[in-house]
Amino acid sequence: MPPTPRSDAQVLTPSGLNRRVRDLLEDSLPLIWIEGELSNLARPASGHLYFTLKDSQAQVRCAMFKPKSSWLKFKPADGMHVLLRARVGFYEPRGEFQLIVEHMEPAGEGALQREFEQLKARLAQEGLFASEHKRPLPAYLRRIAVITSPSGAAIRDVLSVWARRFPLVDAEILPVPVQGREAAPAMVAMLHKAVASDRYDAILLTRGGGSMEDLWCFNDEALARAIHASKVPVVSAVGHEIDFTIADLVADLRAPTPSAAAELLVPDRDELLHRLQQWQSRLDKQLRHQLTRAAQQLDHLQIRLQGQRPSARLQRGHERLEQLRLRLLASWASPQQARRRQLEHWLSRWRLQDPQRQLQHYQPRLEGLGQRLQRTVQQSLELQQQRLRQAGHSLHASSPLATLERGYAILLDADRQVVRSRQAVQPGQPLRARLADGELDLQVIDSPS
Repeated sequence: MPPTPRSDAQVLTPSGLNRRVRDLLEDSLPLIWIEGELSNLARPASGHLYFTLKDSQAQVRCAMFKPKSSWLKFKPADGMHVLLRARVGFYEPRGEFQLIVEHMEPAGEGALQREFEQLKARLAQEGLFASEHKRPLPAYLRRIAVITSPSGAAIRDVLSVWARRFPLVDAEILPVPVQGREAAPAMVAMLHKAVASDRYDAILLTRGGGSMEDLWCFNDEALARAIHASKVPVVSAVGHEIDFTIADLVADLRAPTPSAAAELLVPDRDELLHRLQQWQSRLDKQLRHQLTRAAQQLDHLQIRLQGQRPSARLQRGHERLEQLRLRLLASWASPQQARRRQLEHWLSRWRLQDPQRQLQHYQPRLEGLGQRLQRTVQQSLELQQQRLRQAGHSLHASSPLATLERGYAILLDADRQVVRSRQAVQPGQPLRARLADGELDLQVIDSPS
């Protein structure tokens, strides 16, 4: 008899079981990184990618939906080793386990890129990329060491540019491998050798383009430190313009391509010849100007020299002696005329200072001033008299006598003090009343009430 489930047991359906499996997988395994080989790659018209990721012992089905698949920077193909970032999924209708891919990159290049970024960050923190450590290139380089492969395209491009621009530069090729494990140690040893020889004005480290794996030897830490320690300026030109290596960052100057580095290191022959012609023209002009100035100075000195000859000096002495003799004769011949002119001068000055003449000169002015003074005094007296009359009228108007003329009287006691109140007098007391035309004697009859 077959076993039957217990009454308290839950009986699952296929969809319920698949749902539980999906939840368990998605909860326990969030975004993961996984590496493997592509196979069974399919890209339908929808733009999605379906493939299998496998290694030597197992495989897993994967899907990368659009637009994630359209953002890829490379074209995936069967057999390619890739690195994925994905989340674990479970397709419930068919009960199939799969990976939903969010990001894909070539496995080797991705690992190298992470290693590159780590080394770059560490060397930057140590200051190997700092601008203050960059050595300036000399204005004109006489001898340049080129550390590169003698059979590569890079050295042919460099030598071709130098032959065209400046054939006089002395270029020495220091052969090294520029790819593989032995490349970095060989370049480090050759760089030390070139610096120790003290022969070169600059060192060019270069090679042509390639993949990141091909250029990886230029990301070597020992090579970076050798470039940083070099006493000779180092120019790096590795790969194409989009390629950047640690050597480019440490070098004193980075060129995008070997040909560009060759142009940076030497001047253009035609431009240099044109500049030399300009300098020669300026030098010729300056020389002509200096020669003209020297000739003028020579003429001036020659004239001065001629003036300093003994015969010329004697001639000037004779001429001066003759002038002095004539002046002496003139002074002896006319002393009386000089005295007469001086006497006439003093007589004319004396006539001008004669008192009678000066009195006659100032008499009209004195008469005019006297008349002005008399008129001024008369006007001043009239003005003062007018002011005095006005003041008298004003004083009389405010005088008590004017009040008395209007019929009033002033009472005075025996001490001739003005009586101002009836309480100040007693019956029988004698008083005097002052009127406008005289005084009257009075006696008080009534007593104060």
